[in-house]
Amino acid sequence: MTVLEQMLDGAGSVVILGHVRPDGDCLGSALGLYHYLQISRPDIRAAVYLEESSPKFSYLKGYDAIRHQADDDSYELCICLDSGDEERLGEFGIYLKRAKKSLCLDHHITNTRYCEVNLVAENASSTCEVLFEQLDEEKIDKAAAECLYTGLIHDTGVFKYSCTSARTMEIAGKLMAKGIDFGTIIDDSFYKKTYVQNQILGRALLESVTFFDGKCIFSALRQSEMEFYGVDGKDMDGIIDQLRLTEGVEVAIFMYQTGPQQFKVSLRSHSQVDVSRIAAYFGGGGHVRAAGCTMSGRIHDVVNNLSLHIARQLDAAGGQEE
Repeated sequence: MTVLEQMLDGAGSVVILGHVRPDGDCLGSALGLYHYLQISRPDIRAAVYLEESSPKFSYLKGYDAIRHQADDDSYELCICLDSGDEERLGEFGIYLKRAKKSLCLDHHITNTRYCEVNLVAENASSTCEVLFEQLDEEKIDKAAAECLYTGLIHDTGVFKYSCTSARTMEIAGKLMAKGIDFGTIIDDSFYKKTYVQNQILGRALLESVTFFDGKCIFSALRQSEMEFYGVDGKDMDGIIDQLRLTEGVEVAIFMYQTGPQQFKVSLRSHSQVDVSRIAAYFGGGGHVRAAGCTMSGRIHDVVNNLSLHIARQLDAAGGQEE
């Protein structure tokens, strides 16, 4: 019996939570578990609470059932997915406090183990991969498979990132065998963009700046620019990954303004810099090659503070190569 099944035994109600600004892995794992419970544990009352996410994920069954506002309900078991610390749960952290039992399933190296039981597989590609290992494969239906596959492709960059393992590909194959339209899922949720999203991507790329002899690149969007294009944080998908693909770049930085002198920062690296260490220093977290945090100050200040930590790691990597 898996850890998840042990926690579910005796639980009459389950609340499923994820991190603020939910991405593909967060949504995929939350809705994947939700569907799995409907099939395998129909006696359990289950609900998903998450912030609103990009409408590009609306193809996921159960997307419209997600609750976006906190209420007075309480649940016996709280399952936290893809969230490295309690603060990342946002306003829905109240359900963790109300629950009698709690379980965290995650793959972030910076996870703080904040639940009663914590299953953190740091070498897994995604939380959807961690979750899959806890499920009875026979009880995963097509709807749940679509959700889990979505999480896999988003946290692996469609199986391109270094976190992709042979086991990741094996799981992807098992999910494909459930009859999902995997090609459409990839196109619609990973590559397809609206006209305005293409515009903001072009703006970010056009105004990007390289430094450290081309080893680093950054781009930033101010609130005034976001308001002009009519976009918000949900429209920023893909920008950091396109910056990362710039020839010669080891570290990519993308930030967008969320308040007066406050920025949401995304970091990506190729092989030399552990961006999770940098993000953790500034109160964020993530993975060795993909991480993020929120920072205060002017754009120039944020980049300068990040560059100090990047430079230390680049210098150390250079010394090792010699």
